[in-house]
Amino acid sequence: MIGLIVGGFIAFILIIWIFSTWNRLVRLEENANKSWADIDVLLKQRYDMIPNLVNIVKGYAEHEREIFEQFAVARQTAAGALAQGDVKGVGAAEGILSGMLPRINMVAEQYPDLKADTSFVTLQNQLVSLENQLADRREFYNASSTNFNAAIQMIPTNFVAGMKGCVRRELFVVEGVQRENVVISF
Repeated sequence: MIGLIVGGFIAFILIIWIFSTWNRLVRLEENANKSWADIDVLLKQRYDMIPNLVNIVKGYAEHEREIFEQFAVARQTAAGALAQGDVKGVGAAEGILSGMLPRINMVAEQYPDLKADTSFVTLQNQLVSLENQLADRREFYNASSTNFNAAIQMIPTNFVAGMKGCVRRELFVVEGVQRENVVISF
């Protein structure tokens, strides 16, 4: 009789632990999903803004056609990866786009009228603001995903994660961006 009571108590504790672990994994997963959705919103805004910036620059610099065509292809690739929820693909496409944005700014430097155009300056400032927000959101997403990934690998939580079907999440890493020192001269 005592063995049955002790066994029932242990089973009750085990069931409570499984439920609380399951709920913790759900919370971690939803936190990562929300942080990706925040990135998704900002990237869509950015992808909508880039053609406007390119069109303004294009009006001033018609002979820079190759840059604009490459920009269009990079934007389409990034938007396609984003629509599929492919974190790694978005990271690769973002690397290409991030490498091309300085080229647009270089073209702008060659055209003083463009640098004075209020539409261009406004879009450029909005894009810089979006870039900063994206960096913050990317950091939050990677932290959320790392917490989730760690939780599903830890013993004994990994048993519940296996029952729930949890899969490791990719981190959002922008690939191919060169990290160089900024040279400032006076």
